[in-house]
Amino acid sequence: MKNIFLIFTTLFLFSLSAGAQNFITKNGKISLFSKTDAENIDAVNNQAVSVINTQTGSVAFSVLVNGFLFKKALMQEHFNENYLESGKYPKATFKGSIVDMSKVDFKKDGSYNVTVTGDLNMHNVTNKVTVPAVIVVKGNSLSANTTFKVKLDDYKIAVPKVVENNISKTIELKVDCNYEAR
Repeated sequence: MKNIFLIFTTLFLFSLSAGAQNFITKNGKISLFSKTDAENIDAVNNQAVSVINTQTGSVAFSVLVNGFLFKKALMQEHFNENYLESGKYPKATFKGSIVDMSKVDFKKDGSYNVTVTGDLNMHNVTNKVTVPAVIVVKGNSLSANTTFKVKLDDYKIAVPKVVENNISKTIELKVDCNYEAR
């Protein structure tokens, strides 16, 4: 099932920009963090699929929700079954673009601060997001990273009253990807 997901996602992402210079990763890292007085919750997913088109500036991500790994099995179970309902909504996606493409020279090694804007879909809810990001070009590869926050209410993710003090209403997301040219 995961292989079929990767194949279809990769084909979809490539179709966004046929004929242009693409950078792709199939093992992007997305982590989430929630801090409260009761406990901290963190998880990581190392299976994000992403493409950056250097000609148009388009950026796309797709990640299987049940791929997030938690330190506590019970947290992972609650995350998948009760909060993000990964059986019903199996993936989260982002489709957007680099706003200030002129800041990035993909042919020159360096670190470039950019802004990325687009549609983030989680839990079958889509919202516009605009986030700062850093793109690092090195040879024939690049890396990209960003950190931003999302509100659970914005994605209709309900937290039961009994544990509402254990989970922050705002979750920090970190994205860290290493891309190869295709």
